[in-house]
Amino acid sequence: MEVKDFFRPNFWPNTPDILHEYLQTGGKPAFMTRLALAATLCPSYGIYGPTFELMENLPREKGSEEYLNSEKYEIRNWDINRKNSLKDFIASVNRIRRDNPALQSNRNLWFNATDNDNLLCYSKHAGDLSNIILVVVNLDSHNTRSGRINVPIKAWGLDLRQPCEARELLSDARYTWQEEWNYVTLDPDICPVHIFRITQNLAKTRMSNKKV
Repeated sequence: MEVKDFFRPNFWPNTPDILHEYLQTGGKPAFMTRLALAATLCPSYGIYGPTFELMENLPREKGSEEYLNSEKYEIRNWDINRKNSLKDFIASVNRIRRDNPALQSNRNLWFNATDNDNLLCYSKHAGDLSNIILVVVNLDSHNTRSGRINVPIKAWGLDLRQPCEARELLSDARYTWQEEWNYVTLDPDICPVHIFRITQNLAKTRMSNKKV
């Protein structure tokens, strides 16, 4: 038995003891980024409840990762229906996790090259390639970042002669990719992350390979 069969990670973007500096200074995009990273990099993740949903980001003092008004020391009442809650974004990401088996395992996690250090790109795929997910995250929570990302069409066993559809699952935007390097841009004020599902018309590919 291999270690990966029983020892698996669990990711948390915040905890009752950890309010990372990135969340203290990055505003809403930072919370969205850390949520997306935890939820798509790891099949098991969690958040410290309303504190994260409502984007509490005040530290006890400069340089501290302790919350200013910590539930460890006082009873808090939370208005979870506040308009600026992240609950809809969290629900969308959780729905994407449920709908895509590739995100429910760490077996096929690949990190993909980019030409911009502020863009992190990685992909996951089911063993039979029936589900392929590619994620791009803008790590700069204050500025729009653009660049080219590596889309390993050939390594996935797909046909470079046929276009792929990249459906962005958060916005339902659709793109056609046929090359292994493709351009993306991420404005953190809109959404700092793309979650693409990659599909290809394999039936069409098989037909094109037939001898006539």
